[in-house]
Amino acid sequence: MARPASLSGFPEWLPAQRIVEQHVLDTLRRTFELWGLSSIETRAVEPLEQLLAKGEVEKEVYLLRRLHAEPDAPDERQLALHFDLTVPLARYVLENAGRLQFPFRRYQIQKVWRGERPQEGRYREFTQADVDVIGNGELPFHYEVELPLVIADALTALRPIGLPAFTIQVNNRKVAEGFYRGLGLDDVAGVLRTVDKLDKIGPERVVRALVDETGADDGQARACLALAAIRSADASFVDRVRALGVEHPLLDEGLVELARVVEAAGEHVPGVLVADLRIARGLDYYTGTVYETTLEGMPDLGSICSGGRYDQLAGDGRNVYPGVGLSIGVSRLVGALVGRGLSVATRSVPTCVLVAVPDEKRRPECDLIARELRRRGVPTEVAPSAAKYGRQIRHADRRGIPFVWFPGEEGPDEVRDIRSGEQVPADAAAWAPPAEDLHPRVTAG
Repeated sequence: MARPASLSGFPEWLPAQRIVEQHVLDTLRRTFELWGLSSIETRAVEPLEQLLAKGEVEKEVYLLRRLHAEPDAPDERQLALHFDLTVPLARYVLENAGRLQFPFRRYQIQKVWRGERPQEGRYREFTQADVDVIGNGELPFHYEVELPLVIADALTALRPIGLPAFTIQVNNRKVAEGFYRGLGLDDVAGVLRTVDKLDKIGPERVVRALVDETGADDGQARACLALAAIRSADASFVDRVRALGVEHPLLDEGLVELARVVEAAGEHVPGVLVADLRIARGLDYYTGTVYETTLEGMPDLGSICSGGRYDQLAGDGRNVYPGVGLSIGVSRLVGALVGRGLSVATRSVPTCVLVAVPDEKRRPECDLIARELRRRGVPTEVAPSAAKYGRQIRHADRRGIPFVWFPGEEGPDEVRDIRSGEQVPADAAAWAPPAEDLHPRVTAG
């Protein structure tokens, strides 16, 4: 069989990289649960019409089709792989509303699929970690402060393994929409989408696009850029917006809400959450606070975590379920950590002890030693062959296994730390490795 061609955009980590990914996932789970968020998992597919109901995502969707499906069969709905976890969440809430307790606090860590052009940090198949709080009829504003603090805790917990400093940039869709309407611009969604491209195409091309595509004149377009240039880690941005001379009731409401988020978060994580009026978040369902998160020194990576407040995402005609949520791009984050050497695993295997095999007749004895060590929580494997001890030690060394166990001949068993060469008598029913060697660790590279 010929060597298979690789598929770009579908990351498959090597064992040591997978250990880094598992450490990240475990850290996120622990943090989310410390904040009282419950874990859920939704199906991988959704009806195509539901996926396309929010935002402009047609080019991102992978369709699903059975090989022998009959196109005209009445039960053959067109299905697609979900491209995010928010649309499935909305459907899940609607289907289970009578059995959920509100506000519903959930986290979800799953694969998603998007048919995009692969590049660093942007994959076709990747893992997301979402946190959301959903209300029934209403959702208090304070959750717009709480959820970025959850994310701040989660990312801070990853700093010891090499994650750079991060900033959570926050804006409010009411600020942007009120400002644009105060300028006399009615195509708010178009302006938002265009301003959201500022980092990609630069200010002058954004001005031209606003004029050509949204009906703005040059003065209005440059006022939009002036708004987008405002950034501060405190509420001083309010006066700077006022100085632009634009008035609208929605703008007033948004400025009050954004100031509350920045000031409240600043009491918990000073300097981490910054008002950045450049953040637009072009998706249609955001209605209030919006967030993006970047890593220091990595502008090319883009946002590793984004989200916002959405008041109309889920509803059944009688009830509406507003929410606020953020999503961490786990695969993007892990790709940066391992690809740039920021995080490394101390070994590529979980094994702590390799039990050497003196000869094949004694393999059952070696298996019993390994069984006893495993019973006591020590990850152990038995050597693949009864080669000379030197070769068995080299086998352990190549795989990063720190200890080799030698079954005794007439005396007690012995265990060797192959890094230091120290070898001591040992009993499988009592011996334990140092805590730092029991499992692979992830450290800063």
